Amino acid sequence: MSRADLDKQPRDVASMFDGVAKRYDLTNTILSGGMDHVWRRRARSLLAPRPGERILDLAAGTAVSTVELAKSGAWCVAADFSLGMLRAGAGRDVPKVAGDAMKLPFADESFDAATISFGLRNVQDTAAGLRELARVVRPGGRLAVVEFSTPVFPPFRAVYMNYLMRALPRIATSVSSNPDAYVYLAESIRDWPDQRALRALVESSGWERCSVTNLTGGIAAIHLARRPA
Repeated sequence: MSRADLDKQPRDVASMFDGVAKRYDLTNTILSGGMDHVWRRRARSLLAPRPGERILDLAAGTAVSTVELAKSGAWCVAADFSLGMLRAGAGRDVPKVAGDAMKLPFADESFDAATISFGLRNVQDTAAGLRELARVVRPGGRLAVVEFSTPVFPPFRAVYMNYLMRALPRIATSVSSNPDAYVYLAESIRDWPDQRALRALVESSGWERCSVTNLTGGIAAIHLARRPA
């Protein structure tokens, strides 16, 4: 699986992430210029988990983001459909669960909040994934979607898109355990809805009061929403 316009079959996407798991964290840090650490801290600040709360970190990969969330004192669980990614993060001391974003292995209203970081693009049916997140979060609970987005400054946007399609796969070739996967990832970023379109999708999929916080000029964005009470 290497093209973003292919059907995102869960088994295929999981297999792709199994293939990049070994050096996934290192590759992300290099490709983001180290901003991935800053973005995770910002997401935790906006979601504002509190001690005693239960937080779902979906598409958690190697659980780096889950560990960041757990610094708040909340009980945080990492969920991902790639067993390879979960195994790569086995040394991180947070609960881990294998699960598909469109059929989560949790009861209704199990969590006070949920987050999905750089994983919503890979869900086969984005709206269905958002509705499933709403199912497992209690009424009044919060959602933070951290995802690549569209730079807001047009000249920078043009440079960035050129980087995505040309430089990113080349850099990935030197550091990633599966460079071909980053061609898919680059195309999935390019084809992803912009901030306004994603906000509309979130609000039509079981959430309300969605706000948008741009990160690094819109390279990424945090969509923060609540489940209707």
